[in-house]
Amino acid sequence: MSIKFVLDEEITKKVQEMVDVLGMNHVAKERVVCMRSHGSGSRGTIARCYGLTKIWQQALGVKAHYIIEVISERYDRQSDDDKDKTLIHELMHIPFNFGGGFKHHSNYVTTRNVEAMHRLYKEKIKNP
Repeated sequence: MSIKFVLDEEITKKVQEMVDVLGMNHVAKERVVCMRSHGSGSRGTIARCYGLTKIWQQALGVKAHYIIEVISERYDRQSDDDKDKTLIHELMHIPFNFGGGFKHHSNYVTTRNVEAMHRLYKEKIKNP
């Protein structure tokens, strides 16, 4: 079975809201696209973040863009809070220069930092 990708406007809107609520001003939300995949053979992966690298930007004459892919078979089974944490985690991979690169799991994209951002997000949507 081959993998299928579909644009997901609902998740895109959620991500755009998160960017605003969390004050992630470095994220050009109009250049973040959210996709839902079906039929992925990956094990344990819930979501992925992709950046359009510099060479592709130059070749195509476009600015950096990012794709957040949620793997439907795993993402959909999560609680709402865990879905939010997954999206926050993927947003945290986008570097502050929004240049097409990627922040890896090191000292920034960590469970502790995702949890802290999620608490902040929940507080801010509860008390705008």
